Amino acid sequence: MTRALKAPLQPGGPAVYLRFSNAVNLRRLIVILYLLLFVGIALGSGVFFWRSREEYQQLLKSEQMAKVRLAEAQQKLREQETVLERLRNDPAYVELVIRRQLGFAKPGERIFIFSDEDERLFRSESKR
Repeated sequence: MTRALKAPLQPGGPAVYLRFSNAVNLRRLIVILYLLLFVGIALGSGVFFWRSREEYQQLLKSEQMAKVRLAEAQQKLREQETVLERLRNDPAYVELVIRRQLGFAKPGERIFIFSDEDERLFRSESKR
């Protein structure tokens, strides 16, 4: 506004300057608003992509854990299939399982069952 006061007074002179000044201020305001909008969108996008990246990392860890569990389950399945195959085809193994797990004996045999405590006492006495 100081330019308008220093300029020689002409009809319409200061009013033209004020209109020009208002237009410049309006342009500055629009540019600033666009910059703020751009910064806001950039920050929002950054936050969105950061969260998406964290979620992706979490999913990768979950996938790794699932693969480990799957490998363990497959190993256990193979072991159980081996046992099942032996139970189907190996009479000696069937007899061994029946004797150990069910406590069966042949006629005339005696079964001795020892507790864990008796076994510990026996081991400690044999070490002396």
